[in-house]
Amino acid sequence: MKTTLQLLLVGLLAGSAHAEFRTWTREDGKTADLELTGVAGSDADKSGEFKMRNGRMVTIKASALAAADAALLDEWKPVVEAPAGAVAGSSVFDKALDGNLVSLKGKGLASHKDFVKPTKYYLFYYTASWCGPCQKFTPSLVEFYNAKKPGNDEFEIILVTSDSDEDSMAEYAVQKKMTWPQLKLSKADRFKKEFKHPGTGIPNLVLTDTEGKLLKTSYVDGKYMGPTSVMDHLGSLLKP
Repeated sequence: MKTTLQLLLVGLLAGSAHAEFRTWTREDGKTADLELTGVAGSDADKSGEFKMRNGRMVTIKASALAAADAALLDEWKPVVEAPAGAVAGSSVFDKALDGNLVSLKGKGLASHKDFVKPTKYYLFYYTASWCGPCQKFTPSLVEFYNAKKPGNDEFEIILVTSDSDEDSMAEYAVQKKMTWPQLKLSKADRFKKEFKHPGTGIPNLVLTDTEGKLLKTSYVDGKYMGPTSVMDHLGSLLKP
């Protein structure tokens, strides 16, 4: 659900400067660091679609912005998509993931070096070894990954654990043959607090673009719909 700018200002995440983010000022003087992603409506009732640094979206009417910023809505032009095969650029997840990933090596987990960032999608898998439904679902995700990932740099799965120890993480990866990267145990709680992806139950899949925009989640309007629909949706987005 889209929030008002006032609520957004309270919950806005602090972050490093991004080339497409700037400070927008409301008519009452309050400010927020946002990225303008689209403009809708007529001249008399124009509004901007903005992205927060945590990936959430908010709509702000031109009439609610300071005059100078409202005028910028008239100048907005869509960003041209990078050509096919372009190297993935910076991402809202870079700081959280860079140097903080492990992956299956032999019979355990080891530092995941030479991480190749996806060009389009992240699929975050919230799971744990002790979760019965996770144990049941994971083989389907492994099958999906093994079929779709080879030679495909459009997406990557990142596992975010709810386990309490690294041995359990490793045993789970070995048993289920999960070869995708996993966030280090020591970084999992911070990641969950920073990005606040929908849902608290597991298994939970969250599909985003590389800048964190939610594309599909296991929870719809607070109701748990399960991970399969998210996995299938990603499959429909990938190149044949």
